[in-house]
Amino acid sequence: MPPQPRIVIPGDQPAQLQGSTHLDSLRSVADVVLYDSRPDSDEEKIRRVADAELMINSRGAVQWPGSVLKQLPKLRFISVCGIGTDAIDLEVAREQNIVVSNIPGMTAPVVAEHAFALMLATAKRMAFQTAEMKSGRWTRMDNIYLRGKTLGIVGTGPIGAAMASLGRTLGMDVVAWTFHPTDQRAEELGVRFVDLDTLLKTSDVVSLHLKLTDQSHHLMNHEKFSIMKPGSILINTARGGIVNTDALIESLDSGHLAGAGLDVYDVEPLPADHPLLQCQQVVLCPHNADQTPEGNDILNAGAVGNVLAFLEGEPRNVVT
Repeated sequence: MPPQPRIVIPGDQPAQLQGSTHLDSLRSVADVVLYDSRPDSDEEKIRRVADAELMINSRGAVQWPGSVLKQLPKLRFISVCGIGTDAIDLEVAREQNIVVSNIPGMTAPVVAEHAFALMLATAKRMAFQTAEMKSGRWTRMDNIYLRGKTLGIVGTGPIGAAMASLGRTLGMDVVAWTFHPTDQRAEELGVRFVDLDTLLKTSDVVSLHLKLTDQSHHLMNHEKFSIMKPGSILINTARGGIVNTDALIESLDSGHLAGAGLDVYDVEPLPADHPLLQCQQVVLCPHNADQTPEGNDILNAGAVGNVLAFLEGEPRNVVT
């Protein structure tokens, strides 16, 4: 009988797959090794995964540059625990014949609900007013009424589509932009596609739902923030690298933007001295939009299912 393949989960911290019953189905067909701490260097990543044929990268903060992948000749497959694959050098993965799979769209309702909550919390100044009251101050300021306002959706995949639906339910007018708009997609979503500058100039809330690619990196820069509607709000549950953080902070500090609701950052975890923490009208979450019991279970089932499909010779959700 041939030896079982080795599957490594190299940095499951905070806990994602630890304790998941979905791992039982893997343990019956493979040798599963889970590390409950993050590797602190590229050398440690290589040491942990050196004997693995398959890997589940449960935390996007654990990065896999090409220089590391090239030193893992046994590795044949990687599944991420989500939709984003920007933690992995996909070009080198292809060169090394490493199949990479993701989990597209399965937690879209969970993430969209979080984005919607960030929008409401930012518009109603909840973080600011809570901090003021805890400091003993009764600071009253105008909130933002959203019904009848315009919600601009940037990126119309499953999460953007779910956010558009929530916005319409609230009574907002929804417009959208994507790299590849079609009349059919507009009809499916019940939105109007407009060019990006028009969306930014006319939207009271701009919500980002794009993958991080070379095209989308720093899509929101000084120029784009300058043309956003004065008094508008930015919501980002996609990837921190889509936003030029310095430009965002400048727009917040100047009062051009009324606020921002953020779940993702260009540096994670966010350092204690990060200037975003000094901005008053922001609502900040630690990249946990899909971190509910239901969301975690969906992601764990999806990652394990990707591994099993690969072992059965029928890989699914392949991005390489």
